[in-house]
Amino acid sequence: MPNQRRQARTATAQKEEIVMVKLSGGQAAIEALKAERVGHVFGLIGSATMEMFDALYDANSIKFIGVHDERTGTHMADGYARATRKAGVILAGQNGPGATNLITGLAQAKAAFSPVVSIAGSLSSGHVYRDAFQEVDQQALFTPITKKTWTVTQTERVPEMFREAFRTAMSPRRGPVQINLPRDVLSAQAEFDGFQSPEAYRAQDVPAGNTSGIAQAAEMLKKAARPVIVAGGGIKNTGGHDQALALAERLNCPIVTAPGHGDAIPFSHPLNAGQMGPRGNPVASRLVKEADVILALGTRLGFNSTFYSYDNINKDAAIIHVELEPTAIGRYFPIALGIWADAPTAAVQVCDALGNLEARAEVEAWTTALKTQRAAYLEQRDAEADSASHPIQPSGLFKELRNVLPENAAVTMDAGTLCLQATDALNYYQPPALFTPLDFGLVGFSFACGLGIKVGRPERSVVSLMGDGGFGMTLSELSTAVDHGINTVTVVMNNQCWGAEKAYQRDFFGERYIGADISSPPFDKVAELYGAAGFRAEKISEVGEAVSAALACGKPAVVDIAVDPAALYSFRRDSFTHRTK
Repeated sequence: MPNQRRQARTATAQKEEIVMVKLSGGQAAIEALKAERVGHVFGLIGSATMEMFDALYDANSIKFIGVHDERTGTHMADGYARATRKAGVILAGQNGPGATNLITGLAQAKAAFSPVVSIAGSLSSGHVYRDAFQEVDQQALFTPITKKTWTVTQTERVPEMFREAFRTAMSPRRGPVQINLPRDVLSAQAEFDGFQSPEAYRAQDVPAGNTSGIAQAAEMLKKAARPVIVAGGGIKNTGGHDQALALAERLNCPIVTAPGHGDAIPFSHPLNAGQMGPRGNPVASRLVKEADVILALGTRLGFNSTFYSYDNINKDAAIIHVELEPTAIGRYFPIALGIWADAPTAAVQVCDALGNLEARAEVEAWTTALKTQRAAYLEQRDAEADSASHPIQPSGLFKELRNVLPENAAVTMDAGTLCLQATDALNYYQPPALFTPLDFGLVGFSFACGLGIKVGRPERSVVSLMGDGGFGMTLSELSTAVDHGINTVTVVMNNQCWGAEKAYQRDFFGERYIGADISSPPFDKVAELYGAAGFRAEKISEVGEAVSAALACGKPAVVDIAVDPAALYSFRRDSFTHRTK
């Protein structure tokens, strides 16, 4: 027996010798990324994280994409995360200004529930609170705009903190996290006994709806005369369109999408009414105003969908609210039934609970009317598109884009008057296909987001719509696109102004314009100087050819389109109800 114990101890010691490895904190951080199967890291090199960059040099499984600004790099990681449904990783190499440049991108990712893992160098522990070079309290700075922020205090804990970061970013509701790594933690060495894969520490299942709630939802929907499904991010971000559509088909009821999620279900499905709400189309918006039972499937029924007003949703409708985030259920409107569950899973459950439904005349009439009105709306949209005027009008531009964009296109947009008009004016066939700033309303997002999408989904055509102001903020990333062969097409709708704000000055401030007009260089020529392809359209007849050529050129491309500066629209009229004329 003693000899057996001695042999067991010897075997254990040999095993520990094989497993234990001495690494710097920077090397451990890269090994943690490898364990998470991270394939791409966006970032900007800096002295504070040189140990990580040096370790990345040998990390053949990770491609580093160097960017020109940490903000736009974060948008790339955001787009990558949304397109792949994996975590997007951004590495700010420098503490202080390198870290503070992340803020806008992380606030944007939080608004979109996008799982971005942001990593930044941080001041050496011994220099904290000494007014050191580039000192800023990064822990306090990032806490309000992330799901959670950590400052790693010991080299030995680097793998633990990375596990916590990925666990938090990827758990419901998903969102961005921040890891601050002090210089001394990265440079110090420690022994590590291995790096866990996600399966070893993260839940793989999502919650299903409880049996009684599902049964009650099925009964309510069976009795509904005018049912409608509202599909939101909980369907889009999980790839749950098949489950949502199967339920809509079982019910033979219309399905509308929350604003910014017009791609939650394919455009071509006959039950798809498009985006609802103040910024949606009139057919979808009417459905939620007249429905007697509304199944809110993975949507908060929040600001962009309703403006929190019964002007945009039937006050007398019974709302069945299915949400993965329990605090969102019934938050803005009283509900008849709340179900805490993953939206696609609950859709399957309700579909099963419905069984074989018999056709009902009132539901058939409701849905037939939808199909008729939807077809008429789409026909009218094409018929009324202004393809004759000069300068180019938005409606004519959007018609040309509908005709020329391939069905596999992923479309990104900024905020701003032209992009807001475009959101429900284009057709999205292969979810996910529409990427917007959502509730954050950010200008300067679209181009960089598109680069991240293309990295994650290289087989997709990626088209980014921007105004000239927003593109001017971010055009330095043309170098990133050229250097790494990220071949997206950026359509710059050049109206020589900050359009949304100019519309408000026109409509509510007596045309007292200040700061609204801007000048820009010819962006097609700028693209060529960067080594990208440039195209220009000044007439509507030139748009289709220019965009088609950009899609086919095999390089990053910019299409500069001259749009009428007077073609402005005030979307947020509610913001100025306090003003009297």
